[in-house]
Amino acid sequence: MSALLTLCVVLLPLATPGRGAQRREPCTDLRPLDVLAEAVPSDGAAGGVRTVQVLGARGLQLSAAPPRAWSFPASRIFFRCDLFPEEFSIVVTLKAPRLPPKKNEYLLTVVAEERDVLLLGLRYSSTHLHFLFLSEDTAGAWQTRVSFRSASLMDSQWHTLVLAVSAGSFSLIMDCGLPVDIMADVPFPATLSVRGARVFVGSRRRTKGLFTGLVRQLVLLPGSDATLRLCPSRNAQLAELSIPRVLQGKPGDNEVLKYPYEADMKVTLGSRPPCTKAQDATFWFDAARKELHLCASSQWVSVLAAKAKLDYVEEHQRLPTNSETLGLEVFGIPGVGLFVAAANRKAKSAVYKWTDGKFVSYQNIPTHQAQSWRHFTIGREIFLAVANFGPNEKGQEVSVIYKWSHRKLKFAPYQRIATHSARDWEAFQVDGEHFLAVANHREGDNHNIDSVIYKWNPSTRLFEANQTIATSGAYDWEFFTVGPYSFLVVANTFNGTSTKVHSHLYIWLVGSFRLFQSFLTLGAADWEVFRIGDRLFLAVANSHSYDVGMQLRNDSYTINSVIYELNVTAQAFVKFQDIPTCSALDWEFFSVGEDHFLVVANSFDGESFSVNSIIYRWQGYEGFVAVHSLPTFGCRDWETFDTSAGSYLIYSSAKEPLSRVLRLRTT
Repeated sequence: MSALLTLCVVLLPLATPGRGAQRREPCTDLRPLDVLAEAVPSDGAAGGVRTVQVLGARGLQLSAAPPRAWSFPASRIFFRCDLFPEEFSIVVTLKAPRLPPKKNEYLLTVVAEERDVLLLGLRYSSTHLHFLFLSEDTAGAWQTRVSFRSASLMDSQWHTLVLAVSAGSFSLIMDCGLPVDIMADVPFPATLSVRGARVFVGSRRRTKGLFTGLVRQLVLLPGSDATLRLCPSRNAQLAELSIPRVLQGKPGDNEVLKYPYEADMKVTLGSRPPCTKAQDATFWFDAARKELHLCASSQWVSVLAAKAKLDYVEEHQRLPTNSETLGLEVFGIPGVGLFVAAANRKAKSAVYKWTDGKFVSYQNIPTHQAQSWRHFTIGREIFLAVANFGPNEKGQEVSVIYKWSHRKLKFAPYQRIATHSARDWEAFQVDGEHFLAVANHREGDNHNIDSVIYKWNPSTRLFEANQTIATSGAYDWEFFTVGPYSFLVVANTFNGTSTKVHSHLYIWLVGSFRLFQSFLTLGAADWEVFRIGDRLFLAVANSHSYDVGMQLRNDSYTINSVIYELNVTAQAFVKFQDIPTCSALDWEFFSVGEDHFLVVANSFDGESFSVNSIIYRWQGYEGFVAVHSLPTFGCRDWETFDTSAGSYLIYSSAKEPLSRVLRLRTT
C-alpha cells in the first residue's frame, strides 16, 4: 500500500494540467500574419515603395529600395517566444520576371544577423522554387533545400503560391491547382530559434538576389494549411488571404497616394482594332483624332480626348445626285454602316453608303418631288419616311414610310400616308409611345390647312392619325424636351397673303399638344434646337419677307434669322440674337472639342444663288460670331456626321444635282 501511494504521488504532477511538464505554447497568434504589410516602409516614396498596376491588379515593386528598408525584427511577430512554428503555410501572390539560368531571386528570408546565417528562405530560379531552412543536430548545422519545379511561374501573369510545411511533408499549390508533395529526408526543425533574427522581404539582406518582380501578398499562417482558406476561388491567380492596405481601394485613396503609383497598360496604335473579350482592358490610341480609347464590354470607350479646335474647312467629296436635292438625312444602321438619304426633286431619290471614306450610291427609291427624309427606329425595326411634295402617277399626294430589311439589306415600302404637299416629317417619343408629325404645306392654293400627328399602333403595327394642328404653309417640325415636358414647334412659312406669320410652339399636356408660345417669323423654313451647357436655344431660319401686292426686292431675302433662349423664370423663349441671313433655309448645330458652332444654309441674296453660307462660333457673352464663310450654290440643307477618320459637314443644293461633303480640319 505504501509503495502504491508513493507511485501516485510521483505520477500526479504528470496528470494534472498546469503542473509538472507543461505543453509548449505557440510563439505567435494562430492567425494570418501579413509579412508584407509589416515590411512596407512607413515613409512612402522615401522608403523606395512603388505601387504598380498590371493586368488589373496592383503589386509592390521592391527593387527601388535598399534590402533593409523591406525588413523588420522577427520579435515583432514572434512575441511569446523565439521559436519558428513547426507547422505553417506561406502564401505568396507575385508576378515574377523571367530570369536567366543560374540566377536566383529571394522572396522571403529570416536571417540571424549577428552570425549572418540564413535560418529560413524562399527563392526561385528559372526552373524551380526553393524552400531553404537551417537544420541542426549534435554533429553540427547545415542548410536543407526542398525544390519544386515551377516552369510556369514566369509567364508574365499573376500567380498565388501556397507552401504548406508539416514536419517532413512539404506541399506546393499554385493557383488553387493540384498540390505537388515532397517527403523530405530531413524534416523541418521543431525548435528553429529566431532570437535576434530579422525578416527580409524580397532579399537575403544583400542586393544580390533582390526580387525584381511585383509582390502583392506575402502571408505566414502558423499551424495550418492556408489552401483550405483560399480555395476554391473565382480568381485563383489573385486569391487573397491578407493584402496590405496600400494595395487595397482605388488609386485615388489617400493611403495609396503616399506611394508613387504606376500602371502597366498595352496601347495599340493605327487603325481601329477589334474590341472583343480578348482585348478587354486594353487601350487604342486614335492618332488621327488624338483620342485614347479603352476596350470595355466589347466596345471602345473614349477615356481621353484632345481638345480639338476647328482650324479650317476643306472640300472632301463632290457627290453627284439624281437631281436637285431638297433635304439630307444622315443615319447609321448598326452592323451595316453609315448612310445619307438625299431627297431629290425628280422621280427618284437615293440612299448613299459611306465606303472607304466617301459616300457611294447604295439604293434608289421612287419619290415625287421629295422634300426631306426622316430616319427613326421602333425597337429593332428601322424606318425611313419621305415627305413627297408632288402627286404620284395616279395623281395622289402620298408620302411613304420605308422599312429596312435585315435580310435583303435594303429599304422596302411599308406604309403610305395621304399628305398635302408635305415638306417634313418629325419622329419622336412621348411617354414611351412613338409619333410622326407631318408638315403639310398646302392643299391646292390653300396654305391654311391641318398638319397631322400620327401615333404608332403596336397592335396593327401602323401609324394612325392622332391629332391635327392648324398650320400656315408648314415647312418644318422640331421636337425637344425640357425636363419632363415635351415640346413641338412648327415653322409656318406663308398664310396665303404674307410670310409674316406666327410660328407656334406646342407643349404635350394630358395626351395632346397644346399651344404654349408664338413667334413672329418671316417665311420660317427651319427650327434648330440645341443646348450649350445648361442653356437651351431655338434658332429659326427666316427665308424671306413678302406680302401679296408688294413687289419682291433684294432686301426681301436679306433679313434677320433669330436665336431664342429659354428663360426658365419667365417660362418662355426670349430673343437672344439676330443674325443677318440670305433666304436662310436651314440651321445645323455641331461641336468640335469644347467649341460649339451653328452653320446656316444661305440660299439666295435677291440676285444670285451663289451665296456664302456661314459658320458661327459660340463665344459666350458675344453670342455667335461668324468665323468661316463657305461658298455654296442654292444651299438647302446642312448635316453633320462623324467617322473614325474625323468630322464632316454635307450640304445639298436645290439648284444643281450636286451635294458636297466638307471635312472639318482640327488642330
